Amino acid sequence: MLLDMVFSLDSVITAVGMANHVAVMITAVVIAVGIMLFASGPISDFVNQHPTIRMLALAFLLLIGVTLVVESLHVEIPKGYIYFAMGFSVFVELLNLRASAGSKLKPVHLHQPVVASHPASQVGATSDVPPAASPTASPGG
Repeated sequence: MLLDMVFSLDSVITAVGMANHVAVMITAVVIAVGIMLFASGPISDFVNQHPTIRMLALAFLLLIGVTLVVESLHVEIPKGYIYFAMGFSVFVELLNLRASAGSKLKPVHLHQPVVASHPASQVGATSDVPPAASPTASPGG
C-alpha cells in the first residue's frame, strides 16, 4: 500500500507536468491509482519477467523528469513530441518482446578450443591442414 501511495504521488506530479487542464490531471490520477490497485500483481510479475520493460519505464520517468525541469525554466516542449517518443518506444519494445517470445531457437554455443598433442601444433610449425586455394588461381581459367 505504501508503494501505491508513492506511485500515486508520482502520478500526480506527472499529471501536473504533462497536462494543462485540472480535469485531465484528476482523471489521470484516478485511472493510475485504479490500475495500480487492481493490476499491480500481474504488472509486477510481467515487469520481473522482462527486465527491458523496467528499463523502458525508468526511461519514461527520466523523460518526464527532464521535461518538468525544462518547463520549470519556462521553455515549452510540445506534448506531441513527448507522447510520440513514448509511443514509439513502446511500439519498438512490443516488437522486441514479440520477436523474443516467438524465437524458439537455442542460443549458439561455441566449441572448446582444440588442443593438439603432437609437435606440429607448436607455434611456427607446419600444420596438417592443406593450404587454401591460391589467390592467383581463378576458377575456370
